[in-house]
Amino acid sequence: MSEALHRNYQVSEEIGRGRFGVVFRCLLPVNGVYYAVKSIEKSLVSADSLDAQCLLTEPKILHLLSPHPNIINLHDFYEDETHLHMVIDLCSSSDLHHRVVTRRVIPEPESASIMCQLVQALAHCHSLGVAHRDIKPDNILFDDRNRLKLADFGSAEFFKEGQLMSGVVGTPYYVAPEVLAGRDYCEKVDVWSAGVVLYIMLAGFPPFYGDSAVEIFDAVLRANLRFPARVFGSVSSAAKDLLRRMLCKDVSRRFSTEQVLRHPWITSGGGARTVADLT
Repeated sequence: MSEALHRNYQVSEEIGRGRFGVVFRCLLPVNGVYYAVKSIEKSLVSADSLDAQCLLTEPKILHLLSPHPNIINLHDFYEDETHLHMVIDLCSSSDLHHRVVTRRVIPEPESASIMCQLVQALAHCHSLGVAHRDIKPDNILFDDRNRLKLADFGSAEFFKEGQLMSGVVGTPYYVAPEVLAGRDYCEKVDVWSAGVVLYIMLAGFPPFYGDSAVEIFDAVLRANLRFPARVFGSVSSAAKDLLRRMLCKDVSRRFSTEQVLRHPWITSGGGARTVADLT
């Protein structure tokens, strides 16, 4: 591991492991604060592959986006002959995926708080010309103050205003239909994915599903949004109104991040119950 990293940080136990590297807990003695260090082994990545491009792009994106209260912040970056090391925020609480699996359904006020923080993070990304492109519960972390931290910018892409992106990236349940259709797309793909996350928090299952990746993709492409009464009977019409606007197949009518943040269900902290409350 990098000598420069060890000069500045006390690296301790492993706390996570991914396809290309390992995440360790580390301490910065000068301020007594614990961080995480993501160490990526270069030999596991082909030099000319898309993965290599992502590994090089992620630190640049995190540097651009930091600091933000709802995004994993990059504090230090080291590179040696064998590894890349990113010192980032330590998120010791469970991620959103774990919370949904263990609790099944998350009440509207808590879901509104989580969604507000997530979309604030996305609004910051989009204002700086960054699309995340892989929004899902696994990438939504929480620190020891229960503050949301958006993580994993390995699929993120830079864009300029009015410029469209291409390439099929993302995770089956959460990817926007225009991505699957092979069309060029804009940053609103993140709003679609956030809408899927909101639906899952309120219902306990995704809005578009199937028994295989192909069936899931077909369901996403149809984008037939339903609210089964057995589950959504107790969910406010205001929440369902926001879901319709986020999970809108027509990109021109789909909400932007700023429109989501202005929606009364969000501004009321999940307290707006009916369509009448929206006016």
